[in-house]
Amino acid sequence: MSFILPHDHGEKEDVAKIYTELSESSSFLPASELFKIISDSSRLKILWLLFHREECVINISALTEMSSPAVSHHLGILKNAGLIESRRCGKEVYYKAADSETSRHLHKITEEMLEIACPSEKTPYEKTPEEIIEDVHGYLLSHLDKRISIDSLSRIFLINKTTLKEAFKRVYGTSLASHINVHRMEKAASMLDVSDKSISEISRSVGFASQSRFSEAFRKHFGVSPKDYRKNH
Repeated sequence: MSFILPHDHGEKEDVAKIYTELSESSSFLPASELFKIISDSSRLKILWLLFHREECVINISALTEMSSPAVSHHLGILKNAGLIESRRCGKEVYYKAADSETSRHLHKITEEMLEIACPSEKTPYEKTPEEIIEDVHGYLLSHLDKRISIDSLSRIFLINKTTLKEAFKRVYGTSLASHINVHRMEKAASMLDVSDKSISEISRSVGFASQSRFSEAFRKHFGVSPKDYRKNH
């Protein structure tokens, strides 16, 4: 297809090709719809949060200082667009960014645009120990099925092991291991309540390679064995 510009400025680029691309309006519609979705600052704030951690509606509401109905409204739009996904654990529903190419690209673009629009005065290396601990906590909650050592966390988050342990206890009032064990037990109890998974599968889902060790830890926490807990519930 030939196309001649009204004003010839001497450029030799293939304007016909550019014209053809611009004429294909359907090519721009998906990108346009995506930009519409994230044009709302509150929605973008929620999406940014879910790029970094999995959370429930109540916690998203608290972190973003929005009402729960408003958060639910934005989550519905983001989920319909395929940008986030959810999972149910007992009565709670948790949301996180979708594991998709679109979501990953959007995360990268969002971070870059935020940095351009509002340059950060604080590099990752200048975070306070307490700020790092919040990142550590979110990371551990999203990896409850894995046993992650203090050494690994120290390397991932660039924080001294002793500082990590002391800061975690300051923020959460207990040791890292004890705190995460509570989350593991609560997740296991919820799975026993609502799923048909075997006790062996559940033990692996909360980071126990040995079913016997899981049962021992569960009994210590709840006072009953996983089998009896399921039977009673």
